[in-house]
Amino acid sequence: MSGKGVVLGPDGLPRCPWGLEAESMADYRAYHDTEWGRPVHGDDALFERICLEAFQSGLSWLTILRRREGFRAAFAGFSVEKVAAFTDEDAARLLNDTGIIRNRAKIEAALANARAAAELAPGELDALVWSYAPPDRPAPRTAADVPAITPESTALAKELKKRGFRFVGPTTAYALMQACGLVDDHLADCHVRAGGGA
Repeated sequence: MSGKGVVLGPDGLPRCPWGLEAESMADYRAYHDTEWGRPVHGDDALFERICLEAFQSGLSWLTILRRREGFRAAFAGFSVEKVAAFTDEDAARLLNDTGIIRNRAKIEAALANARAAAELAPGELDALVWSYAPPDRPAPRTAADVPAITPESTALAKELKKRGFRFVGPTTAYALMQACGLVDDHLADCHVRAGGGA
């Protein structure tokens, strides 16, 4: 898929090729059309995306999308304040929760990330993440034109790690930047980029 440009969906609209993967077309299409690449602000909202990107590491994004409500229920709606107060009993509960990915290292990272976020002033996580938004660049024409990491994602990952965040390497940081609209990696001919998102 790396060299593909946009592909036409069953509705005739051109989309990024990942938004039309056959096995999961409806899930990916909805996420692609209504959420991915749209600006996300707010400490809790960004904490959620940091956690979900970390949980996705090594897995299909579809796995995360289909368990998203389970994650929200398990992690108190991704309230930084509430998750930062989770106890060892909460960690044990999470390890037994079939509605999420039960990976000990990732669960521990989510709890550590909540504590790191709670150390910041209100609005500071939002400001910190968005301070790494790169300048506008030409729209990618094909999936091969979309990088996996950038100097900005490397710098963001380094800063987050310095502040105590875990599971936030440069690739995960770039996925976060894409998902939260710091960069617009919808392909040039994608209907969402042209303002035709649902």
